[in-house]
Order: sequence, then C-alpha cells, then structure tokens
Amino acid sequence: MSKRDYYEVLGVSKSATKDEIKKAYRRLSKQYHPDINKEPGSDEKFKEITEAYEVISDDQKRAQYDQFGHEGPQGFGGGGFGGADFGGFGGFEDIFNTFFGGGGRRDPNAPRQGSDLQYTMTLTFEEAAFGKETIIEIPKEETCDTCNGSGAKPGTTPDTCPHCHGSGQLNVEQNTPFGRIVNRRVCNHCDGTGKLIKDKCRTCGGDGKVRKRRKINVKIPQGIDDGQQMRVSGEGEPGINGGPPGDLYVVFNVKTHEFFEREGDDIYCEMPITFAQAALGDEIEVPTLYGKVKLKIPAGTQTGTRFRLRGKGVHNVRGYGTGDQHIHVKVITPTKLTEQQKQMLRDFADISGDTPDEHHESFFDKVKRAFKS
Repeated sequence: MSKRDYYEVLGVSKSATKDEIKKAYRRLSKQYHPDINKEPGSDEKFKEITEAYEVISDDQKRAQYDQFGHEGPQGFGGGGFGGADFGGFGGFEDIFNTFFGGGGRRDPNAPRQGSDLQYTMTLTFEEAAFGKETIIEIPKEETCDTCNGSGAKPGTTPDTCPHCHGSGQLNVEQNTPFGRIVNRRVCNHCDGTGKLIKDKCRTCGGDGKVRKRRKINVKIPQGIDDGQQMRVSGEGEPGINGGPPGDLYVVFNVKTHEFFEREGDDIYCEMPITFAQAALGDEIEVPTLYGKVKLKIPAGTQTGTRFRLRGKGVHNVRGYGTGDQHIHVKVITPTKLTEQQKQMLRDFADISGDTPDEHHESFFDKVKRAFKS
C-alpha cells in the first residue's frame, strides 16, 4: 500500500512553517496517542503521524523528501523515509512526552483513574417527560476483599520486577536511518506493573479485582430525550493503584407513544373531529401529559387546522421552561350513513351548489383522498 503524503498526514501545506508543523503534530499526537485513544487503528494512525513529523520537521530530511518523495535519496540505501522499526509505543511515548511533559514513561505504580462504564436504559414516553428515580444493576469490577487489591495471597506481598527494577519499562537500542534510537517498551515480564506476584490471591487470581453486580440508585431528570445520556460520577470501574473511579454513563432509549409525538420540548398530536363539529363549532376534550383539557373548536374549522396549548409540552431537561402541545385537527368523513343521512347531505349539497358531477369533486371526496395520501 502506498504511503500518504506526509503533509497530508499532518494536515498542513507544503509551505507550512516549523511552528505550524509542530502545532499540527501536537494536536494529532494528543488525539491518536495509544495511551489516550483506545479505538482500533489509533496505533497505526499515531505511527503514521510520528513518521511524517520526524521527516518534515527536520530541514535536511524535509528538503530530501520534497525532492525525492518517500523513496528518499540514494544515500539512504534505497530504504527511503519511514523505514525505522519503532517496535511498539515506547519510542512514540518518548516523543509524546517531549511535547506534553513528563520527561519519561509514567510510573506504572502511580494512581490512575478507572475506566468509564455505559448502561442503556429504556424509558416510557411519560417517564422521560416527568423523570423518575430507579435502581439499576450493573456488572463492574471492585477491589478484591481478600487481598485488598494487591493481587497477592494474604500474608505475602508482590516483589519488585528484577528485569525493569520496578519501572515497568525496558530500554531497547536500535539502529535506524535516523541514527541510534533508544526505545522504551513495556516490560514483558511484569506487563508494565513493575511488580511480580509469586503467590497469587486465589479469589482474584492476582488481578486485585473481582467482577460483581452492583445496585446503583439513579435519578433521571424530567425532560430527558431519546439518545441523550447522563453521567453518574464515580460509579465506573475502580481506580488503579488507589486512583479515583471512573464514571457511569446512562444512555436513554425512549419508547414511542401511541398518541403523542415529541420534537424537542414540544408535543404534537392529531385530534379527529366530525364534520358537524368542524362546521358548527364545538368544545372538545384533548388528552395532554397533564390530563384532559378543554379545547374550543370554532365554527368553520378546516381539516389540518392547528391549535396550541401553551405550557403543555415537556419540561426542558436543563430547566429552560416548558414546551407547548400542538393539536392537528382532522375532519373525519362518515363512512356508514343511513339513507336518511345520505338524503340530508344531498339536500345540503343542492342548497350549497356543491352537487358533484364528472368535473367537480365533492367536499367529502377531497377529504377522503387527503386521508388516503
């Protein structure tokens, strides 16, 4: 697979200054660094970004790249740019720390925050509108009570790894086209912990954690909508080496309602009325989230007319007031008429001059077609 243009990788122009290149690299490195971004492919993306920066941040290498491209000058033995084997993320981390501070790989025994958890909750339309308090049960890791999180059998303690001397990393020297590079890699003997456990705790198997199901009380705010989420602080996975726990994110799936529809904080519904109600006017009862209310239908109301009930929508989840309810009126055409009713309508059509013929549609025909569309 052919390599992407280094300038394109960093998102800069070929005339970019060193400062612009450095800023682009800092931004992308922070976004795709494997210690920060756990998405699949982020490691390869980070390697590509680092390789591009190694070349075009150096005046000599940049000039050679601009002239020869990825193949590089013959003085590199045909190996071209980017031929170095970085062998893991140790070398990347050194470069990362150069820009973002730290002066070296983080202490494997330093406190670190636990991972976040996600829980999907299904709500009814009304529960989302008014909120509720409920208890959920989630599987999560908790500190092992037997070993108090050490991972070692009670009465014993972990030993310092003799290979990395407790640092959790090993230095490996490599010769590359850019010179000799010292890469720092995770110690494969202790998996970066800096400790070795000879006698592991039988309860947790040396992990220091056990998975349990925990009940958590959750207060759902009124006005939550489908697809939104809320954070429950400190209810994620436990921290590492005494670090703070992660958070729990509850994602909401709101069921549809058989009568109401929601757009933002507003509620929409359709109300059927008879031809007589539309023509003569009437007062009808309309369902709302807060109970039934009276709605006056003026005489001569047409199908499709919209009415609004102020403050009968959903409370805004952030407390910015309450939405409205919008009623869409539809005039229902009668389908089962007695002969007397039919004759009365014919008489009405004659009086109104609405007698249908092949070139003229009756009012009822138009309404019927509208309902079918």
